[in-house]
Amino acid sequence: MEGAGTGAATVYRVGAPATARRPAPPVVQALRRLPSPRLTGLGAGLFAAAAMLVVGFLDWLVLDGSPLAFGLLFLPVSALTALWVRTADLVTAPIAVPIAFAVGVVPIAGGTGGFGGQAMAVVTALAVHAGWLYGGTLIAGVIASVRKARDMGRRRRRPAGPGGPAGAARGPAASGGPARRNPAAARDRRPTP
Repeated sequence: MEGAGTGAATVYRVGAPATARRPAPPVVQALRRLPSPRLTGLGAGLFAAAAMLVVGFLDWLVLDGSPLAFGLLFLPVSALTALWVRTADLVTAPIAVPIAFAVGVVPIAGGTGGFGGQAMAVVTALAVHAGWLYGGTLIAGVIASVRKARDMGRRRRRPAGPGGPAGAARGPAASGGPARRNPAAARDRRPTP
């Protein structure tokens, strides 16, 4: 018999083979191809404000300041802001989105008569379009909350090994790194002549 003395073993896998997995739906595949930047809180706020300012100017130029188009375009900007902010700054997404709405509404507010007239027009536009403002803020808040809950669940399932949060609290020697010595403590331990 060939190979009888080689000690070859047969391995049987339990469960479904990896090739039997069902492919993801086309919508999920399309979403996976989208960019996934991780913006800081400030970056997410700047992104949202710049995007809404561009939307406001385009709405003013093309659609003569249509509040419906502005509100409908505010909702995806809110969602993208909440999706693209990094996990550590998730709380900033629902805060940055209403500020971006206020920045973007300036071109379509339609105020006249100097700064006072423009300011009154912006305040009026914010009051009149509060439904869009609340809707976008709600979208950003829900997305940020779901992302935070998923992150907390992931952290809970992660084992607390030497590289995890529990290992980091024990110091560098516990994580396999070089132990640092305190020169002042070493001086105190030297025998005196």
